[in-house]
This record gives sequence, structure tokens and C-alpha cells, in this order.
Amino acid sequence: MSKYFLAVDIGASSGRHILGSYENGKIALEEVHRFFNGMDNVDGTLCWDTERLWNEILTGMKKCKEMGKIPSTVGVDTWGVDFVLLDKDENIVGQTVGYRDSRTDGMDAEVYKIISEEDLYARTGIQKAMYNTIYQLMALKVQNPEYLEAADAMLMIPDFFHYKLSGKKVQEYTEATTAQLVNPETKDWDYELIDMLGFPKGIFQKILMPGTPIGNLTPEVQEIVGYDCQVVLPPTHDTAAAVMALPTNAEDTCYISSGTWSLMGVETSTPNCSEQSRVANFTNEGGYGGKITYLTNIMGLWMINSVRNKHVPEMSYGDLCEQASHETIASLVDCQDECFMAPEDMAEAVKEYCRARGQEVPETIPAVASVIYNSLAKCYAEKLEEIQKITGVKYERLNIIGGGSNAKYLNELTAKYTGIPVVAGPGEATAIGNILAQMMGEGTFADLAEARNCVAESFDVKIFE
Repeated sequence: MSKYFLAVDIGASSGRHILGSYENGKIALEEVHRFFNGMDNVDGTLCWDTERLWNEILTGMKKCKEMGKIPSTVGVDTWGVDFVLLDKDENIVGQTVGYRDSRTDGMDAEVYKIISEEDLYARTGIQKAMYNTIYQLMALKVQNPEYLEAADAMLMIPDFFHYKLSGKKVQEYTEATTAQLVNPETKDWDYELIDMLGFPKGIFQKILMPGTPIGNLTPEVQEIVGYDCQVVLPPTHDTAAAVMALPTNAEDTCYISSGTWSLMGVETSTPNCSEQSRVANFTNEGGYGGKITYLTNIMGLWMINSVRNKHVPEMSYGDLCEQASHETIASLVDCQDECFMAPEDMAEAVKEYCRARGQEVPETIPAVASVIYNSLAKCYAEKLEEIQKITGVKYERLNIIGGGSNAKYLNELTAKYTGIPVVAGPGEATAIGNILAQMMGEGTFADLAEARNCVAESFDVKIFE
């Protein structure tokens, strides 16, 4: 009888429940439930609907029961930086604000009154991004201090759902590092920094490593879903989960976790908090086993998603990618430009960028998509050069994992611009990494190297040269 492991993988635009099992030496996946996600505009503030997401989590878990495939363990992964505040009565304090909201505007200046940007990076190794938790907490301190005063606990989004499942308030390591408040050497909260910034230390929970079991389902959840299982922390930051599922143990591999964001980097044992690294905008986020996912954040397929959803929602991403491949427009945009962060109309933002710089303006949606794909590939090539310069290592191949690995035209362009082979897949890397952590906790694999070898055997990858 198969043993099942349930990954609840929630991205910025959708979520799904994936059951994993180990059969005949390979990992098998089965999608159980899929649901929409997105930020809601609540009186001018972009927020996550945690109640709706929680109900979706329960719905997917109930479907496992209906299928007769009850998981042995369950774990949740999500995006980084966002959090929930709870008061002493376990009620949510304020709103669960999303990272694209503008409340952090100007909060970098408030932080830098206390600690310089250079010293902050040297201390945490995390690149500056205005949505980082540190700036969100500063926004609360400046704009809504009563929320911090009422808070008894801060839980990052996946830790909030693990609390809802198990009743245990803990903080998983990989997600915690996205807060820009963790010491990369000790792998614990930098309480001295937290004190300096005037954040209440008591709200920060104990940091635990991925793979740690934290308890069983609460009696209330057991009654709703119809069974009990153990809650195991995966790498709860989706990037760390995806990197865990690389289908190789080769050290000369650079990766791109390609989805809403493109996270491009390498896996290291020690952090690089140098000034050179800071200027290049690289970050030292947590990985499985206490490793560092040394990477840079690129805008990613958010641009394509925005264009498709607004203008051609009936068209599949595959068809849009195929149509873009036949375009000949040579215009390029800077994918990192702030104008592409959250425009009302992404296609118009691309057109205006080209128009303002005297480039040919893409007039059709496939042409806009072609500009975006080429711009992303060029950005990947530039970042690869930076990584090689900083690390002193020449990377012989680029492994693209996650949903973006299915974008054939983008993979072809990436191989062209970087000049090295691109290995695309697996597409379900985040869910696979989540499941691997659960499997390793149950003894299915001896170590990460063995687990990655199994990923290579279990899932097809495509090579572009």
C-alpha cells in the first residue's frame, strides 16, 4: 500500500494540493485540488484573503479522504516576506497586506535612519526589496503602531497555515530569511537588529529547519477533513522548495526557479555578505539543510501573466509563447524597472517603455510577449555573468525549474543569450521539493543527494542548446 505525502503549494496567483508517493524507485505525483489566489483591493490596500485560502486548504485535504488516499504527512509552502499578526486571543491583528502594496513606500529611509543599507546587507545578506518584511514592519511601526502593540505573534504566511493545522506557532528557516532580519551565520533572528529597529521581540517565533515535524492535526481539523496526519515543515519558501528539487547534484549548475518571479542563482554552503554582492543585488536566502540559495530576483513571468490575463485570457500560455516565437521585433525592456512592478496595464507599460526610448513599439499582444521573453533571456545572461564574476566559478549549464520551464521559446532564447545548455524541468519543482522534505523525514531517502538522483529518474527534462 502506497504512503502519501501532501504538498500544499500556494503561489501568488494560484494554489494546488499535490499528493506524492514513492513507487518502484520513482516519485509519483497526483494533483488533488487547484484554486485561485490573488490580492484583493480592500479600501485601497492590497491584501491576501487568508480565510479563503484556509478554506481551500481544508477542501483539498478533504478530497484526499474522498479519494481514499490519506496522507501520512502534510506541509505548506508559499511565497516569501508576507505575514500575519495574531493577538493573545489568536485573532488576526489588522490586515494581511500583500507585498505589492504601496505601504512600504519611503520605509527604506526610515530603516536607514537606524542602520545604513550597507551595514544592513553585511548583517543579513539579504538584497534590498521594498516588499521585504523589514520594511513592512517599519510601515506598521510608522503608520499603525497600535497593531504591533496588540500583536502577540508574527507568523509568516506558511507558518500561519501550519499553526492553523497543528496549533503550533513556529517559524521555518527558509521563509524567515526573506524577512531580512535573520543572521545568516547563526540562522536565527538577529534580535539585536530587531531591538535597534524598535520591533517587539516577543512576536518572533522559534526558527526550525525544514524537515522538522511539528505535530499532528488539531482535533478541530481532524473532524473537518476526516483523518489525522503529521504536519512536517517543508522548505516553506517556494524558491527554497524548488531548488531542493533540482535534478542534479553537479556543482557547476546555475538555476532559475521560474514562475511569477525568476529567482536565479546557485546553492552555496556559506553566505556572501560582501559589498560586491550587495551592489550586484544578490541575496543569501535560506535553503534546505541550512544551505544558502544565493540568488537574485528578476521580475519573471509576472509580466507575461499580466499581459495574458488582461488581454487574451482565453489563450493558453503555450499558444502565446508559440505566437511570440514568430515575431521579429528587436525591442528590449529592463525587466527590473519599477514601472513593471504593478502597472494597470502591463502591455501598455511595455509599449510606453519602448516608445520613450525610441525603440519599435510592439503593436500586437504576441509582439509584446516577444519583447518580454527576449528581455528576460537577456537579463538572465547578464545575471549569469555577474554570478560567475562574484563566485569565481564558470557554470556549465543552467537548470530552469518551475512552471516557466515549460516556456519553450523562452528556454531557446535563454540558451542563445547565455551560450550554455539549458536544462528545463521539472515543472512541478516547488511541490516536489515540499514532498521531498516530507519523504526524507520518513526515511524514504538517506540524504538530499539521493533524493535529487530520484528526481532525475522520475521526471523528464528537456535540453536546449
